[in-house]
Amino acid sequence: MKLGYIDLIVFVTYIVVVVLFGSWFARKSKTSDAFMKAGGALPGWAVGVSLLGSYLSSNTFVGVVGKAFGSDWNFFVFSLALPIAGWIGMKYFVPFYRKSGEISAYHHMEERFGKWARTYSVFCYLLIQLARIATITFGVSLALEALTGWDISLIIIASGTLITFYTLLGGIEAVIWTDVVQSVVLLVGALFILWLIILDMPGGLSNAISIAQNHEKFSLGSFGLSIHESTFWVVILYGLFMNLKAFGFDQSNVQRYHTAKSDKEAKRAILLGSSLYLPISLIFFFIGSMLFSYYQLHPELLEALKYKVASNSFLVLPETSVIEAKAQSLSIAQIGDQAMPHYMSLHLPIGVAGLIIAAISAAAMSSIDTSLNSCATILLVDVFKRYRAKPITEKMSINFLRGATLFMGVLGTGTALAMIGVESILAVWWKLTGILTGGMLGLFILGFVAKKVQRAEALVALIFGILIIIWMTFSPMINNLPEWLKSPFHTNMIVIISTLGMFLMGVLLARIKNTRIKD
Repeated sequence: MKLGYIDLIVFVTYIVVVVLFGSWFARKSKTSDAFMKAGGALPGWAVGVSLLGSYLSSNTFVGVVGKAFGSDWNFFVFSLALPIAGWIGMKYFVPFYRKSGEISAYHHMEERFGKWARTYSVFCYLLIQLARIATITFGVSLALEALTGWDISLIIIASGTLITFYTLLGGIEAVIWTDVVQSVVLLVGALFILWLIILDMPGGLSNAISIAQNHEKFSLGSFGLSIHESTFWVVILYGLFMNLKAFGFDQSNVQRYHTAKSDKEAKRAILLGSSLYLPISLIFFFIGSMLFSYYQLHPELLEALKYKVASNSFLVLPETSVIEAKAQSLSIAQIGDQAMPHYMSLHLPIGVAGLIIAAISAAAMSSIDTSLNSCATILLVDVFKRYRAKPITEKMSINFLRGATLFMGVLGTGTALAMIGVESILAVWWKLTGILTGGMLGLFILGFVAKKVQRAEALVALIFGILIIIWMTFSPMINNLPEWLKSPFHTNMIVIISTLGMFLMGVLLARIKNTRIKD
């Protein structure tokens, strides 16, 4: 598909407007405080929509739709845990961070357990955000490649450059206000695509729902107590732990708490963001199910989609017969991420493609800019200011923030380029965050809840948690390892078991220590 002039004008106009809009805030971001906290003067509704925008990444537009297309609604259960975690965030985390006045989410770790805990948390956070920037950039580029025919490497480079540019200039205020605009554009684009799919569906909406039901596309997963599968209970626990991480010590969210003009507005932001995500997430899962039904009713399009995915898996295109053989071997799950882009490349009317591409770009931009700004803040507060012996001027701080934004933008773009050829974006994203977050979440809960746990106990508990993560992640991959030594747990259980293991180990060691002291 090649964009027509009208579509190209719409798309380019949107990108230019967003970049200029974000850059406009450069006049307000001349100090490090303004760059990181926007002066603490933003309304709660804007901060809340910005929180929502960070969840609605291109992983939602491509990966979530792809999962619903390729499997079922099991991953939707993750969204059900968000309001619960949001309530905990409003009640405990917002007052805690607002009262402390610390812009860094990890300053508390040093106060509780020493420098090593803060350093570990910062290191893990930067790795997680690098993975996030890369997967989101790659996801949006995958969709844009299908819609435009442009080279995916060039799309990744251009996307990374533009987002880094306006984030570098405008700071957190640019991030939040552009997130507001982009969240609206994304939602409008998604609703329009859903309307197009239903409008063009043979037999109408009822037939599409019937087909999806017959293939169990609306299933939330098994309600059994199996630890080997991605059951309803496994995913909701995973969602609760991951969303607690997000509201409890994710730097990008903690930073947003400080941008709100009052405690009440900060709490309102969490309430709005966590409440809106549930119905909007539902829309994207429904789009995936309806797309599945549409392709079932158009087997020729399903074959074309498989052929496209198969051809994209080769660095150098082989003979047609080889591609066809590869296409026939692909399952529905393996082609899910390409379903939405493929449909859009074939069915969007003239003049609308530009708007939809803008919506997909909005999804990526509203997430990546957040990660870039929070990483820059962490690098300044937790690294540069902490380890530099000489005094740091305000000019040095703002220059460092912009340099750090540029550094993370370049690094994230390079990582996205390395992801070309990965089959399932969402699966990769969940695996990376599950592995990296286990130790962080356990350490945070120990510091926040278990007041009697001190440095030595926390360090031993962290090592114990990391060993659990290593065992659960890599033991199933070792072919010669006896079955009884391999982890029987589903991948999503990594963060749950490692966090609980760390917490229990820390509490147990603290009790043993206190008992010996009393004796």
